[in-house]
Amino acid sequence: MPASYETHRKQLELILEAWGMPKATAVGTAEIMSWADLHGIDTHGISMVPPYDERRLANKLDLRAEPRVLKETPVSVLVDGAGGLGHPAGRRAMDIAIEKAKKTGIGVAAVRNSGHFGACGFYVLQAVDAGFIGMATTSASGINMAPTNGAQARLGTDPIAFAAPGKPGEPFLLDMATTTVAAGKIRNKANEGLQTPTGWLVTKDGLPSTDPHEVSKGGYMTPLGGTPEGSSHKGYGLGAMVNILSSALSGGAMVTDPTRNTRPGPIDIGHFFLAMDPGMFRDTADFQADVAAFCDTLRATRPADPAKPVQVAGDPERRIAAARMKTGIPVGPNLLAKVKEIALASGADWIMEG
Repeated sequence: MPASYETHRKQLELILEAWGMPKATAVGTAEIMSWADLHGIDTHGISMVPPYDERRLANKLDLRAEPRVLKETPVSVLVDGAGGLGHPAGRRAMDIAIEKAKKTGIGVAAVRNSGHFGACGFYVLQAVDAGFIGMATTSASGINMAPTNGAQARLGTDPIAFAAPGKPGEPFLLDMATTTVAAGKIRNKANEGLQTPTGWLVTKDGLPSTDPHEVSKGGYMTPLGGTPEGSSHKGYGLGAMVNILSSALSGGAMVTDPTRNTRPGPIDIGHFFLAMDPGMFRDTADFQADVAAFCDTLRATRPADPAKPVQVAGDPERRIAAARMKTGIPVGPNLLAKVKEIALASGADWIMEG
């Protein structure tokens, strides 16, 4: 039976606290993880508990870490994630960027020495809630995507998110991996013993595969576009851009550094955040009205299939969130059993069913 949002969030909080995360940090991190699951981004919430557990036991993650500011100007900040999960560092960095944007019109934040920070969309919505345009990018822990025409993994899923305020409660919200799918979608297929659709993965020889374990066998995830004929160079280019903004700018370890994932200690993931006040250019209300009208016009496009109306980035997630807030957040039975085992082994109370 699906758990309510509150139970789901509280369970994550209990696990994080059992791992040694300070309570206030655990509360905030659990909120971000449950936000992802609530909105149907099942790749970045409770499904991350097993990999987070593996990383902390391998000393690749410091759950007691507290982010700190290293460098600051009137429009920018550099934050050190101290080797912890990226959620607290990401939230603090965007908060600071927003405060700077309130004073100067723009705020830029870079984070280094961080960990996986969940769904990019959460952070850009922080900016939207302040009436600003938001952007976020992050490098990835896994190196599993081969560049177009390559036969060697060089990049990760390297996501990017962008949001702009429009109609109240319906901002434009684009949150996407630069690979064909997020790695978590493949992981979720593996958890439940399911095959992946064709186009997500290729073998080490570049042949199509539907095996969710293909990457562990030497295969690769595909760049957005899937194949050279499908313009995979665009996903490859976006992934490279994300790494420049997230790691080169912050001074974090580059994904192409051969020692990045083998040296002792945390992996050193980098993030980038931007908050920008549209009021620097024009009346804010007029800007938001134009965004709202633009999105409504896109939705009004005549659909090829009447049963599948045209949507705008953010619409599907909002619909899922509204439904799950009423019916609960579903978790696959195999994943639920695995998370329960980890929770009990960590000394956390188990409050979810199953």
